[in-house]
Amino acid sequence: MAHSSSEPDSNADEQVVVEPAGQESPSSIGVEEATSAFTSSQLRLPSGDSIDAGESEDESEPVSTDALEWRAPVLVRIDEHTTIPYLLQRRVQRSPRKPIIERKLSMGDTWRPMSAAHFYEDVQRTSAGLIAMGLELGDRVAVMSHTRYEWTLLDFACWCAGLVPVPIYETSSIEQIAFILRDTQARVAITETITMAELVRAAASSQSQDVTVLSLDSEAIQTIQDGGAQVRRTVLTGRMAQLTTDSIATIVYTSGTTGRPKGTVLTHGNFTELAVNSHRWMPEIAAGDDSRLLLFLPLAHVFARFLQVFQISGGGVLGHSPDTKNLLPDLASFRPSYLLVVPRVLEKIYNSADAQAGSGPQRKVFRWAAHVAVEYSRALDTPEGPSRSLRSQRMVADKLVYQKLLKLVGGNASYIVSGGAPLSTHLAHFYRGIGLPVLEGYGLTETVGPVSVNTPRLTKIGTVGPPLPPLSIKISDQGEVLIKGCSVFQGYHNMPDETAQALTEDGWFRTGDLGSLDRDGYVRITGRAKELIVTAGGKNVSPATLEDPLRSHPLISQVVVVGDKRPFVAALITLDEEMLPVWLKNHGLPAMSVAEASTNVEVQASLERAVERANAHVSRAESIRAIRVLTSDFTEANGMLTPSLKVKRAVVTKRFEAVINDIYGGPLEEDQDK
Repeated sequence: MAHSSSEPDSNADEQVVVEPAGQESPSSIGVEEATSAFTSSQLRLPSGDSIDAGESEDESEPVSTDALEWRAPVLVRIDEHTTIPYLLQRRVQRSPRKPIIERKLSMGDTWRPMSAAHFYEDVQRTSAGLIAMGLELGDRVAVMSHTRYEWTLLDFACWCAGLVPVPIYETSSIEQIAFILRDTQARVAITETITMAELVRAAASSQSQDVTVLSLDSEAIQTIQDGGAQVRRTVLTGRMAQLTTDSIATIVYTSGTTGRPKGTVLTHGNFTELAVNSHRWMPEIAAGDDSRLLLFLPLAHVFARFLQVFQISGGGVLGHSPDTKNLLPDLASFRPSYLLVVPRVLEKIYNSADAQAGSGPQRKVFRWAAHVAVEYSRALDTPEGPSRSLRSQRMVADKLVYQKLLKLVGGNASYIVSGGAPLSTHLAHFYRGIGLPVLEGYGLTETVGPVSVNTPRLTKIGTVGPPLPPLSIKISDQGEVLIKGCSVFQGYHNMPDETAQALTEDGWFRTGDLGSLDRDGYVRITGRAKELIVTAGGKNVSPATLEDPLRSHPLISQVVVVGDKRPFVAALITLDEEMLPVWLKNHGLPAMSVAEASTNVEVQASLERAVERANAHVSRAESIRAIRVLTSDFTEANGMLTPSLKVKRAVVTKRFEAVINDIYGGPLEEDQDK
């Protein structure tokens, strides 16, 4: 059943109390002016000369790396009172009766809308309850839950009460929970389940820390709201009035692909200045009333947290899907206008569609349609555009294939926002060709998520887009991406040395990522500096260059390229357990387990052909010379994936050290000497 648009509470507008800071709305410039401001920006070149950023690049030429710095324009200026609660208040004032959130009913596929006024009333009641618990301005509140409405409610309630919500991944170990509780000195923790609550209590007890723990399954919200019934709303407005853009909004702990997690301190200004400028920069996404976002990535991740603020401060509707097992039905019933995904999701959608087409005529039709989509998208980047023949082919392919794929994500999506890892150019062209452009972006926890992103008007496939206003990006002499601007973090909590190391003397944030800027200001990310492999022959190898194309193979779940200080490059490969049965059937092979498939001749041959295709993009010295197919996948549960689905490379190489040594005929000499 489609979402409903009826008003849930006709009296909600009468309950709301909005007392804004009293300042004028942030000053801004229009969309056309914004685009003009960007395209007329000046690039700083090594010679000190400048070029017109609007100058187009010859696609036949290699990407220029001459442009070492790009400064995006300031589109909206804010003052110190433009905090997250202020953005919510502005939204309520603009359209109090219009839906801001839709909540799925426990039964069926119906979504119940909640007006902006109704949501704000819920926030205020929860804020009052938190204050009644004795929490003072700046106190920390830990939240551990899957993505659901109550998380958003608690976030905004904490912000309106002048508190600092601290996310904890629901997959965190007791040691990780204990560290976060101790490091933040959290006084209250709110968990989703009773089991999570017991885990948090045990973690707090191990530190002899006094933490009040409540569970959503045990009516935590109702308990909090009931406790705040006697708190005057003037107390709330007083708390909000004390906040500034420099006030701490949250402390987000890096999921940590390596080493000890770091608490990233982010301010209200980090969120708000980026959000209001992003609305001006790409109004097609969340500024309009028809914008609909279904969040299903973990809200413990900073990108999802930013998009939560971005969507609510815009004009559209936000929904939540806590269980990815029900994601497709939720997408079908909620009908989002844009999606937030990691590339692995897009890879699996494509591979599943290809596999489900079977091995007969249907598969030929799908492969033909996929080819048409890619060619159509590539033609869009040419001066001539798609030919009449190609347009006709696309119309046929749309009816036969594309419409079915679009229905999988609700049939209403205009864009996909992708981040967290590189997306292959082939898939980017495929999705744009079927009518669902992928706006690939780049960001980090330390920058509140997005730093650069392709927009509906400014897109170059193969890049992560130009920097978002008002950020600046620079490439160091070592090829590292450096960032400066409003969304760059305040520092690492209780880690002054690490904070100092992360910033240059003149205030640029060292991302640790390698990349380049082209002459149009578009950013390319080529890998992680710390992940760079240096072979025994002295060849520098970026693992991502080889891993990303390999993951597009339907059989492959994860890839880790190895070879540091070794004579050649090799790869550890895991198989996709879900795709394996379909692939075997399509290739006329009997059913077999992952362990059996790992040594199967036909499976090995297919993987080796995929390796050959990946090797075609690099020199022989960088190419993969050997592979090992593992019998178990990398998951969050076994500690080899982060919650954002990034491989913990150090953990994997340590866990499979014996396998790696077998590839090379023994351990490194330096390891033998230990």
